[in-house]
Amino acid sequence: MNTVNVKVNFSEIDSFIKPMHSVNNGPMGNRAHSSGDSNAYLYTEAAIPFARNHDANFFYQYGAPHTVDIMAIFPNFDADENDPESYDFHLTDEYNRSIVASGTKIFYRLGNKIEHESKKYGANPPKDFNKFARICEHIIRHMNEGWANGTYLNIEYWEIWNEADIGAPCWTGTKEQFYELYDITSRHLKSCFPNLKIGGPAVAVVSGYSFVNGFFEYITRNKEDKAPLDFFSFHMYSTTPEAIASQVNIAKEYLQRFGYENTETILNEWNYVRNWAPSSEMLYIKKVIPSLKGSAFVLSTMLACQKTELDHLMYYDASIGAMWNGLFDRDTYGPLKPYYGLYAFSRLYSLKNEVKSECDTEKVYTGAAISDDGNEACIVITRYEDLNDIDEKNLTDITYDLRVDWNGFTAENGVKVTYSLLDSEHNLEPVSEEIFFGSKGAHILKLPMYTTVLVSLTKL
Repeated sequence: MNTVNVKVNFSEIDSFIKPMHSVNNGPMGNRAHSSGDSNAYLYTEAAIPFARNHDANFFYQYGAPHTVDIMAIFPNFDADENDPESYDFHLTDEYNRSIVASGTKIFYRLGNKIEHESKKYGANPPKDFNKFARICEHIIRHMNEGWANGTYLNIEYWEIWNEADIGAPCWTGTKEQFYELYDITSRHLKSCFPNLKIGGPAVAVVSGYSFVNGFFEYITRNKEDKAPLDFFSFHMYSTTPEAIASQVNIAKEYLQRFGYENTETILNEWNYVRNWAPSSEMLYIKKVIPSLKGSAFVLSTMLACQKTELDHLMYYDASIGAMWNGLFDRDTYGPLKPYYGLYAFSRLYSLKNEVKSECDTEKVYTGAAISDDGNEACIVITRYEDLNDIDEKNLTDITYDLRVDWNGFTAENGVKVTYSLLDSEHNLEPVSEEIFFGSKGAHILKLPMYTTVLVSLTKL
């Protein structure tokens, strides 16, 4: 049996824990047409930082088909964009309030949902790009400034469109038309709201793709007057944390090359995908996403991305009705195994300060953090590899011994150390507890495949 050695130094702060546990879409609120059930408390308990609202228009719990999308809020493009009567904000406001009430912030996608149907509606280029920009302006004024009997939600991030690079499901126009739409809209919105973050373009593929290069060439064609790009958003679906994390360097290279050194990088769609075809692969994907294997994939990806220059990571998707939802049960709305992986990362996030952690074994991922006052700390460890099995019980023959060593965390009255597990039998419940004295501590326990260990330390 192999031994895995994890070492943590709580006296050596590396960085801050970043929001790697944001999601796409918010909780199922206590809406008028629902039974009154909600998973909002789970958002609160995991302190989910942001919910991006792309594809909310698919799902009844958010008010589909009358919510979020431009064509839902402003259904008649020929109407007067300055007239409040031209807009329908009702269900979008309701959805927004349910997100904010849970303690999660809104990341707003300005555009329309993906359309796989034979006829396109929202995927078609707007008839007038300047008018589209003014419609977006009024949407922001409604949600942030109270225009048209609106709200004051202080939504900071506004993303222009989604995956225009993949063509017809999201954009039926040319690449150049999309570049122009982004250019016009970003300039107008930034002139109206200089303190908000305007960005995009939420590309599906960032590496080796002419669309992204063309996008940057267009918006920087005037070197002295580049289009606003407060954040650069992109997507990645894969089976390994390394493949997802590798996209960050590619994104950073584009930003450096085109003079956007201070632009944030936001990977705001990701999940487990081996292959988009054939159907047998898709069936396996559906089994993995809500499973224990899915939980290890989710946590290992967040831990891997935390160690890159990525600013923000958003899981796709938290919608109860979505195939890509691995967090919440469709019938009970309760937590699934991957939710607890996300929750484990939230323990790091709550402590704010990332400290040095290292592991001597591949496919074992770790992170550690300490609070500002130095009284609390935690270590998160998970084991993930893309094997042809999603059942931990069938993988016991490759269980590791895990040794966790730490230093730099001590107290005169001792330190309470609690060990919690996420495995086939536990959902991060404590399995043991000890009191340590001195400046160092160590513990040995088992680490089967797809298992997560949360070590919580509190000064007494």
